[in-house]
Amino acid sequence: MRDRVNDAEAKVVITCDEGWRNGGRVELKNFADKAVEECPSVEKMVVVQRTGGDVSMIEGRDIYYHDLIDGKSKERPATITDSEDMLFVLYTSGTTARPKGIVHTTGGYLVGAATTHRLVFDIKPDDIYFCTADIGWVTGHTYIVYGP
Repeated sequence: MRDRVNDAEAKVVITCDEGWRNGGRVELKNFADKAVEECPSVEKMVVVQRTGGDVSMIEGRDIYYHDLIDGKSKERPATITDSEDMLFVLYTSGTTARPKGIVHTTGGYLVGAATTHRLVFDIKPDDIYFCTADIGWVTGHTYIVYGP
């Protein structure tokens, strides 16, 4: 995590208090805290309360997600962006070499995701769609987050 946050020069890290794995709790916030100790670009950490577990919050840096959105409108006007603006960075698996961050831009990527979702999957407005791919893989990321 540290390497990827530094590589992307991320200013904000979003994490959960804890997660669940094999019937037990995983201390995700503590993991994120340790990772960003060596990440000078990080200014804020947004913490989603998933389990309600007790976690340490660093004053001035950390904020709970529910506090961040409290009292805010649920609607936001669209933001105009350039087609070459960065949308996200997704890392290769690293099976043959060190993982590389692949930068995906807004225009071509979003048009491609929407077009293939419509033409390849033939999705209609009332269809129910399920994608088994992991959201951390480009297929899952494309067809869970952006395609629909």
